[in-house]
Amino acid sequence: QRDEQTLSLTFDERFQLAVDSVYQHKYNDKVHRLTKAAKFRLPKADVHDILYMDKRPFKKGIIDDIATCRFVEEKRSIVFQGFSSSGKTFLGCAIGKEGCRHEYRVRYIRLPQLLMEYEDSSHTPGGIAKILKKYSSYDILILDEWLIQELSEDDVKFLFELSERRYDTTSTVFCTLYKREDWIRRLGNGAYAESIVERYRFNTTWIETGDVNMREIFSQA
Repeated sequence: QRDEQTLSLTFDERFQLAVDSVYQHKYNDKVHRLTKAAKFRLPKADVHDILYMDKRPFKKGIIDDIATCRFVEEKRSIVFQGFSSSGKTFLGCAIGKEGCRHEYRVRYIRLPQLLMEYEDSSHTPGGIAKILKKYSSYDILILDEWLIQELSEDDVKFLFELSERRYDTTSTVFCTLYKREDWIRRLGNGAYAESIVERYRFNTTWIETGDVNMREIFSQA
């Protein structure tokens, strides 16, 4: 009643403003909760802050397309592959944050950390089933440092089971040093390795991040 701009509006228009305000508040709270629960390695990463330059092989158009999160609706996965410090983690976290803004359940985790959780769960009755259920339920799972370490046979079996549960039902974002042709070898060359790679052979967008050292660039800024 004290707002001169509001007085000129009809009741329906004023009511719509009130509804929009409440909706925006609830939406902001939900995005905040989803972002916090995602446990991003780089919580400030944002698609609007991605640096595009001639030396980086990916283009703004493909990142903008991924940022729409249509890939989640299509149950498609993403691979960011490139040299150390080329910005893979930043890109993964930035896309994950967009997923939160689209109200998807997102989780970021480094593969070594995931395997430690798996090892701990194996000592508890029903623990492995519980951790598989947990990490297969996220709409977007960001696996950083993918294949960075040597894997045991049990590790590979666990990753196979996780990939089987997530395949064609959710989206996974991989951040890795290793090219497509190296995956089977890094996974141990067996049937489980081939099965994991096969699940991400076709319905996956592969993005090379190149060899530009982004840490060095930003340290000079």
